[in-house]
Amino acid sequence: MQFDDNASLDTSEVRDERGSRIPGGGATVGGGIVGIVVLVVGLVFGIGPDQLGLSSGGDGSAPSSSSAAGVEQACRTGRDADTKDDCRVVAVVNSVQDFWAQESGRRHVAYTKAPTVLFTGRVNTACGDATSEVGPFYCPADRTVYLDLGFFGDLRTKFGASAGPFAQAYVVAHEYGHHVQDLQGTLGRSQNGLTGADSASVKTELQADCYAGVWAHHATTVKDESTGRPLITSLTEADVRDGLDAAAAVGDDRIQEEFQGRVTPDTWTHGSSAQRQQWFGVGYRTGDMARCDTFR
Repeated sequence: MQFDDNASLDTSEVRDERGSRIPGGGATVGGGIVGIVVLVVGLVFGIGPDQLGLSSGGDGSAPSSSSAAGVEQACRTGRDADTKDDCRVVAVVNSVQDFWAQESGRRHVAYTKAPTVLFTGRVNTACGDATSEVGPFYCPADRTVYLDLGFFGDLRTKFGASAGPFAQAYVVAHEYGHHVQDLQGTLGRSQNGLTGADSASVKTELQADCYAGVWAHHATTVKDESTGRPLITSLTEADVRDGLDAAAAVGDDRIQEEFQGRVTPDTWTHGSSAQRQQWFGVGYRTGDMARCDTFR
């Protein structure tokens, strides 16, 4: 996965709150998904939960990152996105939102951009206080994506995924899939509290996976607003396999087998590894969001 070295990144779409202090939380500390209970619940990059209030742990696996100056100063061009995780997040957010704005315009519907907040350990949201243990998530109450970059280290060390650049992009694109669902008015289908392999929660998550695949299909042709050229210049089949690997790593069945020793489909919230790969593949092969009707 390569970016246009000379493209300018729009850091206004990403708020960098790493290292900030929050009420009751003290100085934030390194994040990481460390609670087995949380893993079994399956809150792994999804919709903002009723926050669990768990303390953050940290596993010492820091991702490649910009200086303490934050993304606003350190993430200037596509060249920065090729080498730093946080700058790559900025670039992917730019590309994903450019795509959905253009796709929405083609369908004659409005698209409202949503910010991504980078945090470390703990963060305040309109959905409540969140810790890194819940994984990346989208909060519909403030229409914002929240991401602790330490999750990419967790993908490697706790979930066994390669977690390369496109796996990271897939995580971001999945969250923006939830934002699209929110704008469509379909996100509320998952809020009935029911779980299980055939639940609305699982169907909502699988549709977000499919929407991530739709963006990936178009990623190298989406024109950047500032340059008129695609921000992403190269996306290989190896990159796509990296994304599929990440999708499989966070399937409910794989997480349950790893952390509780048995698979209980009645408690699924996100779908199996095979389902997550399947629906990302549907979006990637077709590039058509109309093919992402997981509720049908």
